Amino acid sequence: MAIPDLTPHPVAAKYAILVDVGYLYAAAGEVLLSARERKEYRVAADELIQALKKHAMERIPGELLRIYWYDAARDRVPTVDQRVIAQLPWVKVRLGNLNARGQQKGVDAQIRSDLEALARHHAVSDTVLIAGDEDMVPAVEAAQAYGVRIHLWGVEPPYGTNQAERLVWESDTVEELGADVLRPYFSRAAQVVPAVPPAPSPAQVFAGRTQVTAKPVMKQTGQVTKLGPSRPRVEEVGEHVAQKWILTRGRDNIRDLLPGPLLPTVIDTELLIEAEKELGHSLRPYPEARVWLRDGFWARVYREFDLGVGISTK
Repeated sequence: MAIPDLTPHPVAAKYAILVDVGYLYAAAGEVLLSARERKEYRVAADELIQALKKHAMERIPGELLRIYWYDAARDRVPTVDQRVIAQLPWVKVRLGNLNARGQQKGVDAQIRSDLEALARHHAVSDTVLIAGDEDMVPAVEAAQAYGVRIHLWGVEPPYGTNQAERLVWESDTVEELGADVLRPYFSRAAQVVPAVPPAPSPAQVFAGRTQVTAKPVMKQTGQVTKLGPSRPRVEEVGEHVAQKWILTRGRDNIRDLLPGPLLPTVIDTELLIEAEKELGHSLRPYPEARVWLRDGFWARVYREFDLGVGISTK
């Protein structure tokens, strides 16, 4: 009778990465740029997320479940950057509320809830936690009670410490992300300044593009099927969409698009969809209409902020 092999076999880890974005951005902004407010710098968030994933893969053998990206927004209406991040694979954006004083509300509670739930349901064996608040300690202890290992990552402080001492004590491993690791993804925000009158029109800004006049679309038979949309009407719709977004998403959200004139792909697609709803038909067969739509959109945005067209200084 064969003797069974009772040697334990190693089990690959499954891990999640939980990121307190408020802590990560504020700590990195301070050490890299001596910046106190998020509006003072820009973050290449998609590249930063990929770097964090790679960093974890090098340290935790196993499978990534997903990255949880905890941030805040006014009335929980996502900003442009947050909407782009939410489209990334293996990333789940969780939003708390940002009050009138710029304080985050509800973010820590979401982190604690997810950390405990992942552990309770045995969804992960390890968790990377990028945070600094002592409020995380009870959730860390609860997750450890379910057998989950907690790997605490922090940002190199310019001096002293930027993480609660007890949170450091309770974590299974602790690592500091050095300034050199984070520097490629943070840059000082360009300051948008008013143009010297007279400000150029959006049409002048896009003058370098090939101008295409709306024309009939022809079938292979040579018969006219339908006319393209008129430029004034499309530009008007672009302005309407911009106005609606300013009212519903807030000026701070739209300000994130400046200085333009390029839009993130996700936002550009939303602009097209909104315009097509208002027009009642598709603009996709008319590439020139997409240019006019953006012209109208930026014209309204520039008027809102009393700016020239995308003039910036570094």
